[in-house]
Amino acid sequence: MLDVKNLTLHYGQSQILNGIDLSAAVGEVTAVMGTNGVGKTSLLKAISGRHPYTDGAVQVDGQALNHPSAFEAARAGVAYVPQGREIFPLMSVLENLETAFACLPKDQHNIPDQVFELFPVLKDMQNRRGGDLSGGQQQQLAIARALITRPKVLLLDEPTEGIQPNIIQQIGHTISLLREQGEMAIVLVEQNFDFVFGLGDRFVVMTRGEVRRRMDKADATAEQLLADVAL
Repeated sequence: MLDVKNLTLHYGQSQILNGIDLSAAVGEVTAVMGTNGVGKTSLLKAISGRHPYTDGAVQVDGQALNHPSAFEAARAGVAYVPQGREIFPLMSVLENLETAFACLPKDQHNIPDQVFELFPVLKDMQNRRGGDLSGGQQQQLAIARALITRPKVLLLDEPTEGIQPNIIQQIGHTISLLREQGEMAIVLVEQNFDFVFGLGDRFVVMTRGEVRRRMDKADATAEQLLADVAL
């Protein structure tokens, strides 16, 4: 579903990504791992149109995106849940969800029942301001907003950061359900090793803007993967 070839990205004069190749299949969680500063978030921003890449190619479902804007990437089926969540604090939960309509045709301007089935707390809090929600509830809101766009590719950047353990479990369960439905490819960037190892089907380890190692879950042990990530 997602195919990234030779992706190169600069911030000013600094090269952040150097020839990244990445693929993500429908019905799988592709986990991108590495220490802070190796380019994981930059990779997701490039795929989602948040930051223009210098060279390379991105395809979604066989369609070339050709250096898209964030809007164009969303229209092509790429949904990005950023680190920090980026919900609108003064808007209600319902209004935050409805911002996802911007990249959808008018006949799809509705909130699928599945969204509230996955995150029932949001249904109960539709009229609450986004800024009044806890960190875990805001993370659920950010994921729900992404799902409204009916994505082909779901990019998740540090979804457990600063969240209480019971909400982490709920988010992990949600990711598992989405994978089992087999309708999208999921790319997960996450520092919580146990969380990502439990969910990942494929692992991509980055270092200094490059891919250091790729492995499938069947070929990976926690000890080996942890050692690769720590380097």
